[in-house]
Amino acid sequence: MSAHTKQLKEIPFSVLDLSPIVVGSTPADSFRNTLELAQLAEKLGYNRYWLAEHHNMPFIASSATSVVIAHVAAGTSKIRLGSGGIMLPNHAPLVIAEQFGTLESLYPGRIDLGLGRAPGTDQRTARALRRDLRSTGDDFPEQLAELRGYFDPSLAQGNPIKAVPGEGLNIPIWLLGSSGYSAQLAGELGLPFAFASHFSPLNTLGALELYRNAFKPSNVLDKPYAMVGLNVIAAETDQEAQRLATTLQQQFLNLMRGNDVPLQPPVDDITELASSYELNALQQQLGSSIVGSQQTVKEKLKTFLEESQADEIMAIAQVFDHKARLRSYEILAEITQNQS
Repeated sequence: MSAHTKQLKEIPFSVLDLSPIVVGSTPADSFRNTLELAQLAEKLGYNRYWLAEHHNMPFIASSATSVVIAHVAAGTSKIRLGSGGIMLPNHAPLVIAEQFGTLESLYPGRIDLGLGRAPGTDQRTARALRRDLRSTGDDFPEQLAELRGYFDPSLAQGNPIKAVPGEGLNIPIWLLGSSGYSAQLAGELGLPFAFASHFSPLNTLGALELYRNAFKPSNVLDKPYAMVGLNVIAAETDQEAQRLATTLQQQFLNLMRGNDVPLQPPVDDITELASSYELNALQQQLGSSIVGSQQTVKEKLKTFLEESQADEIMAIAQVFDHKARLRSYEILAEITQNQS
């Protein structure tokens, strides 16, 4: 742990959005809500706004991630935008270089490319994406090297194919992870690293330590830079925030049960919907979630920052009611910008 404990107002806060589809709504509604949240995030001073690639999930609309990023970029002016992440094994690296080269050409200096090595879906859907299912992700370093070579010809290793647009553009590449694999690779390559604590809390501190220990300075970074994705749901009272968070808990319950449904409205008591085994599993996956009133969230964030020494926190709020989701990010901004 660093000798200097970071303060909340010393680090950037950002937003991760899955463009949630709630029951009774359409993806078109989700995209309108995403743009409204991005515009609010920009106004409130959030650092970046990332969208995530998932497929065949009825509660997530951001499957065509680069297209949604373009939609948000057109309706904002300065907030950084990117992918959290693009699942690289689902795509030819050239296609991603061209897509993000296009985004960076349209919105210069605002685009991040966060990359994951999981499919972001189930095996059947991975096959429909034409992903090579014989691959276990072990060729991710080669895919990454090919992709980086399209942006920087000095890394192209003799590949004569050019990404147009893309070549010569400086688009920050982040590696995303929920285990140690990408942490180690990001460290060895001297790239920024983002960890998915919002669904893999038990691996957080170990992966961050692995990243920092493996880090080698590069022409990208001279020291490690770790961002942590975190479920943060804030409301006027602890009770209301806990109630809002039952939507997220139901999302994971439905995933565990194989129920393909949109995001569900909150309930008063999640224990009435789940077995003790399921409640334990929820705790395993959502244990780092920060839920509560302004004061509760503030104290929990301070503790999390002391433990993780994160350089940036990316908050995700899977909340059913759009206005309550907007309010959650407002409360978080009040905490991080006004705390003493």
